[in-house]
Amino acid sequence: MTTMTDAALAEFKMPDVGEGLTEAEILKWYVQPGDAVTDGQVVCEVETAKAAVELPIPFNGVVRELRFPEGTTVDVGQVIIAVDVAGGSGSTAAAPAPVSVPEPTAPEPEPEAEPKGRQPVLVGYGVSEASTKRRPRKGDVVAAPAAVTEPAPEPQAPAKGNGRPLAKPPVRKLAKDLGVDLASLTPSGPDGVITREDVHAAVAPAPEPVVTQAQVLAQPQEPVAAAPAVVQDGVRETRIPVKGVRKATAAAMVGSAFTAPHVTEFVTVDVTRTMKLVEELKADKEMQGLRVNPLLLIAKALLVAIKRNPEISASWDEAAQEIVRKHYVNLGIAAATPRGLIVPNIKDAHAKTLPELATALGELVSTAREGKTSPGAMQGGTVTITNVGVFGVDTGTPILNPGEPAILAVGAIKLQPWVHKGKVKPRQVTTLALSFDHRLVDGELGSKVLADVAAILEQPKRLITWA
Repeated sequence: MTTMTDAALAEFKMPDVGEGLTEAEILKWYVQPGDAVTDGQVVCEVETAKAAVELPIPFNGVVRELRFPEGTTVDVGQVIIAVDVAGGSGSTAAAPAPVSVPEPTAPEPEPEAEPKGRQPVLVGYGVSEASTKRRPRKGDVVAAPAAVTEPAPEPQAPAKGNGRPLAKPPVRKLAKDLGVDLASLTPSGPDGVITREDVHAAVAPAPEPVVTQAQVLAQPQEPVAAAPAVVQDGVRETRIPVKGVRKATAAAMVGSAFTAPHVTEFVTVDVTRTMKLVEELKADKEMQGLRVNPLLLIAKALLVAIKRNPEISASWDEAAQEIVRKHYVNLGIAAATPRGLIVPNIKDAHAKTLPELATALGELVSTAREGKTSPGAMQGGTVTITNVGVFGVDTGTPILNPGEPAILAVGAIKLQPWVHKGKVKPRQVTTLALSFDHRLVDGELGSKVLADVAAILEQPKRLITWA
């Protein structure tokens, strides 16, 4: 979204990068006033109610003003950056040209030709110094012939563009949360990139080794003072602004809980045969390199149960007072990420073979962990699975993802005494919980779906006979 305020100035407004979003938080600016920008160049990263998104600018020119600082929540439609587009036709010639600083003992060299604008680069890595036009700053030294014996500039930490240290956006956010100045760190990553370990090392006590995020969260034997940047001595309360993913999740869960009448049913099932099948599939040549785990077979079991009971795949249209039947399944997988709970979904999961489903699950999980899930990947879900078992929890009463008819919670799989063939034996057992919208799904239908999932996990050969 752009606005031309005069012949030379263009304003870029915060766009709706999702579906009906109203605001977004500016996480990081990748440009500063005086920097040249080109059409399609990423200028900032914002966090919406759904995910972190990078915003490309739709024209060429020179940045005149950044209207909001990092960390500000901006409404959709507000101007966030103003760009001087004088020169027309997409040229960046309007950028101020570098001025040579004459050397007292050597003739002034001819300035090197510069590119017309920044080149496309990896997210969070900036651009090379040669690709950014700016006015020279005090202390800049112009490249001179080899005969010049002037001392070289003092070495500095690797940086690009306007001198900012190299770090990926998640690492920059971590440093911001922990109060660490990236410019003060010595990078340990390839090509001078600052890593998460570098940031954690900066807040850890000097004698201690590098502390990972998992160690900081666990630290069962460490005193509170071991993480002074997170919790200070004497501080009894910490207030955290509710925004971004957390704010959206809270609003969605409240809306769902008080709009859709929830019903939850439970079943405990022997999944010993399913666990054996998981091990067999891991050794199968056709499944080599794929993500094979119990969740894969649970997902397939739910898809088969929905195929056998298609009435459960529906949504409630309050405005039209209609029930919308879905003849497809976009399978959501609830994922806990550093930004909060998100539910990306696998599009048309009902049509995928087991290897295809395994591939899609692997990509979904890795993308979510890296914080790269797009808003589109979290839209259009029809049913969700939440795996609370990974936290050692037996089960729970999950709240529906807004607009969906059902959500299946999977508990921890544990070795328990179980009556098998008339004798008590140790078996792999888990508890499933299915919450559903009672406007759409009555008790009989919900019970059939849950019973079908349990029956398949107890006898996984039904995946073949029922599919």
